[in-house]
Amino acid sequence: MKRKGKVGMVIAVIAGVIVLGLGGALLFTSGERKEGKNLPIAAVDFKKLKDGTYVGEYEGGSYKMRANKVQVTVSSGKVTDIKILMHKENQTPEFTGKLYGRVIESQSLQVDTISGATITSKAYLKSVENALVKAQEK
Repeated sequence: MKRKGKVGMVIAVIAGVIVLGLGGALLFTSGERKEGKNLPIAAVDFKKLKDGTYVGEYEGGSYKMRANKVQVTVSSGKVTDIKILMHKENQTPEFTGKLYGRVIESQSLQVDTISGATITSKAYLKSVENALVKAQEK
């Protein structure tokens, strides 16, 4: 019986360390999550885009966790392609394809974010916005 008690105690200590570690991680990144959640995405006027290829990037917040860089192609006054050039997170092509597909289909940055990845979606949209601002200045 004593042995079972020690094993239970070890498991409880390990579980406690895991819970404290996760809690600490949440506290450590709370500022960046709040910043990302409140990240404004401008209503870029897609009717004023000049043809060309433009690069935009977003630094990724306080800890640079969501840093990314994109290449946006505008052809015949419409966004026709968005390619990810660099990203800190390991997002799948399905994630970026779905998000960027929404932008291309609607010709707007005011699209639904990916469920469960709202902050990351906004970070990726911000880099597209930064590229499109250049497409209006040309």
